[in-house]
Amino acid sequence: MAFRASHRFARISARKVRPLADMVRGRFADEALDLLRYQPQRGARMLERVIQSALGNAQDPDQNPGHTVKVNQLVVTEARVDGGPMFKRVRPRARGMAFMVRKRFSHIHVALEEISEL
Repeated sequence: MAFRASHRFARISARKVRPLADMVRGRFADEALDLLRYQPQRGARMLERVIQSALGNAQDPDQNPGHTVKVNQLVVTEARVDGGPMFKRVRPRARGMAFMVRKRFSHIHVALEEISEL
């Protein structure tokens, strides 16, 4: 059973978070949190909180009744960052022209599974 968490409409470009998601995909959850803790990027904080939320979902007895989960055996099976909507703004440029400024959003999705299920 996969334990999922997501951060939708994160106010950061998906392009900035994807390398971090690639870095933690396939690793143990506690190891992924240790890696992200020492990354200087702002997206690392967002991804770290989504993984912590998925860990909290795994420990919640309402989500999986009668089954205890060993947190140290959870693996990040899915770390996906999708593009979200954009705020579009117009920036004036030289000679009366205008450029579009796209303030991008992203959706960060994480799924954890126990290593015994893999």
